[in-house]
Amino acid sequence: METLIGTADGVHTLGSDKPPLLEGHQIDALSPDGDGWWALSDGSTVWNLAGEDTPTDATTVDEARINCLLPRHQELLLGAEAGQLFHLATPGDDRAADLTVDTAFAAAPGRSDWYTPWGGPPDVRSMAGDVDGTVYLNVHVGGILRYRDDDPVWRDTMDIDADVHEVIAHPDMPGTAMAATARGLAISRDGADSWTFHTDGLHAAYCRAVAVSGDRVFVSASRSNRGESAAVYRTDLARADLQRCEDGLPEWFSTNIDTGCLQAIGETVVIGDRDGTVYQSEDGGDTWLVAATGLPNVRCVAIG
Repeated sequence: METLIGTADGVHTLGSDKPPLLEGHQIDALSPDGDGWWALSDGSTVWNLAGEDTPTDATTVDEARINCLLPRHQELLLGAEAGQLFHLATPGDDRAADLTVDTAFAAAPGRSDWYTPWGGPPDVRSMAGDVDGTVYLNVHVGGILRYRDDDPVWRDTMDIDADVHEVIAHPDMPGTAMAATARGLAISRDGADSWTFHTDGLHAAYCRAVAVSGDRVFVSASRSNRGESAAVYRTDLARADLQRCEDGLPEWFSTNIDTGCLQAIGETVVIGDRDGTVYQSEDGGDTWLVAATGLPNVRCVAIG
């Protein structure tokens, strides 16, 4: 198992002395895919890392700023600015991208109501693939939309004003999805037909990142988008209350633990703080240690 840290200056491998991959590039997203990895840099370039020390397999997207990616069906879904979604055949050969616009998403319900607090166009912020093939997509601010191969239209599943910041799917439980929202931790057990919101135990309901492993769910919370009093909590899927993760963690993080900066697999949980510090737990969040410090601004973490 390998943990990658995407920073403002390349991809760092946790626990390794190797030079960072893609040095000089801002890393916006990382995604494991089989034995390899996909990386998104500078809002425009998709890289197939594939275990190479010097990646050269890249595709540049000129049509829009890309925010997130999701490997699916031998292609990549690319979530972009202004509420756009693209399909990209598995890229390579350092070529310009030939993108396909998702026309079904362009006609998604409720699109005319999407907004941002600052008045700009809303973005596709995060995406997740369920083990049953369902795709969950988070628009900021536009709720969570769902797509299924046997129901090939995008369905609106959550109140737009819940202000979703990240959506994920459970890797082993079909139909189980979670979201970090401004109203707390949201959980669905029926493929996003319905959602329940959980805030018991949180010091504040504004959540920005979420991760799951087995029955345990982790979520970051703070008092606002400015990251005031940011902390990480955990709960079990069978419970409704959340408990703060404390042993080995700072009283408060330097800012919000943001979308993509909280990940879990097995008993391993990783937190990336924007100040360049990475925290890791090997016992499901009971205790933590500083796994790396002094890194460039941490923008995402991934375990695979």
